[in-house]
Amino acid sequence: MTAADQALSAALDALDVEAAAVRSARERVAAALPAALDLLSQATGRVIVSGIGKSGHIAAKIAATLASTGTPAQFVHATEALHGDSGMASPGDVAVLISNSGRTAEVCQFGRMLARRGIPVLAMTGVDDSPLALLATVHLSIAVDREADPLGLAPTASTTVTVAVGDALAAGLMARRGFTASDFAGFHPGGSLGEDLTEPTQGGGA
Repeated sequence: MTAADQALSAALDALDVEAAAVRSARERVAAALPAALDLLSQATGRVIVSGIGKSGHIAAKIAATLASTGTPAQFVHATEALHGDSGMASPGDVAVLISNSGRTAEVCQFGRMLARRGIPVLAMTGVDDSPLALLATVHLSIAVDREADPLGLAPTASTTVTVAVGDALAAGLMARRGFTASDFAGFHPGGSLGEDLTEPTQGGGA
């Protein structure tokens, strides 16, 4: 097999592994999703989403998706939270904390700080009995059987599953709140998406 063939095979295998991981994630989180959606919908403030490293990048994406679909949300970097940014979390908020190992020191410490303030935590981890999972009010599993890269080491399938579970939470909250296309348009006035949403119907009346 040539190097080009090996590269193509690895790329296609990665897609297969990640697709299978998302299908498995559906089964892993289904039982806990109602409690997760209940917890998030009870927030009278914002949903604080936090992590570091790759999980931090995903946390920022989840916060942005929630905010754009009717759930006030804010990303707080877990390391910065330990240096004053934890003040961004207030009574009435709910936190979503992400760590694949469930042992990331900064994320766990932030979680304990929030718990002491009475702010409930929804943890997303790949280990059910990890410190972060055990301190949380609700835990969603983002475990995968293997990563998608050829070495099985790089955060690939696990990050894809985390994004997918975050999207599932956003979708569930949209349905729960009756979030409409008109509401969506109100949050997206700019860019091509905003143009598509606000474009008048062709052939209609005045």
